[in-house]
Amino acid sequence: MDLSGYLCHYSRYHQLAAGPCPAHNKALKGMRASGDFLVFNGLCLRTSFCMLMFYRHATLSFALATKINMNDMEDIVILEWKFSPIDYFEENICIKRDAYIITITSGTIEAQIRPEIYDNDKSILDRLHNALNDRFIGVQMLSHKPYELSKASMYRLHPDGRKDITIFAEPCVIKMTIGEVDFIVKDKDKNVISDSKKKRIQKKIESAELVEKYRQKDAFLASLLKSYSNAVNDPDNELVHLYEIRDAVAKRFKSESNAKHALGISGTRWSRFGKLTNDEPLKQGRHRGKNPGVLRDATEEELKEVRDIARNIIEAYLESLN
Repeated sequence: MDLSGYLCHYSRYHQLAAGPCPAHNKALKGMRASGDFLVFNGLCLRTSFCMLMFYRHATLSFALATKINMNDMEDIVILEWKFSPIDYFEENICIKRDAYIITITSGTIEAQIRPEIYDNDKSILDRLHNALNDRFIGVQMLSHKPYELSKASMYRLHPDGRKDITIFAEPCVIKMTIGEVDFIVKDKDKNVISDSKKKRIQKKIESAELVEKYRQKDAFLASLLKSYSNAVNDPDNELVHLYEIRDAVAKRFKSESNAKHALGISGTRWSRFGKLTNDEPLKQGRHRGKNPGVLRDATEEELKEVRDIARNIIEAYLESLN
């Protein structure tokens, strides 16, 4: 494959982690990086920024752009965010849109935008930040973990390699978090029949995409997700915030009976939710004043039970929008 018309970018300081976007392995065989040049089967190419798909080969990652004329090189705008925990999504993600491409790796998000789009659309930075935040909220509903997302920094990369850097805010401090316990089930022939991590990551991707799609459009959904986020970030009052979710859908659908029917929540689970949030003498519950002196902390099993029901309510409402 002739790569003489392709522009390639190799960062000596930051490894670009490969995402789920497809790459052409054959086209990249024989490539090696040397300073600011990329060598392909003896052909030395001047490196520059490019975008489209990623491929990991040994410890390097390359980006392969659509074929363009070497004389048509132009500036590119790159927005970058930091987030923690760095494994919040567990897997690298590539998001392609008409106006930009976003890659999410460990603790870093990069958006690649053509300068004419960035310069003529004054709201694109805020829209991208809000869309990314929606994805974090979608994952938070499944992981029940807090997160930090920095403001973006921006730099403009010129054809000659110069960078104009703009810092909008200091990035957040990166923190580590304990991972999930995963298991893989195989049959007698060692074929994988169940992979808990793969399923969890796929569900995170689907939830993130749904929340990004609808949160800005539906104020009621935004309020449900806000209550869930408050429960994550205010654990002393967690059950108070989670109860707001059930209470809100009951009002939305005019009655508890209508809400249960519309969202597919069984009467048993609905009642159990109410008992744990309202009736049990729990320090995180709603009616602590009724049980002075006998309050106890909710067990992890009780908290998980309430979280799961609250999450199921939000997921069911999301599916109704979809």
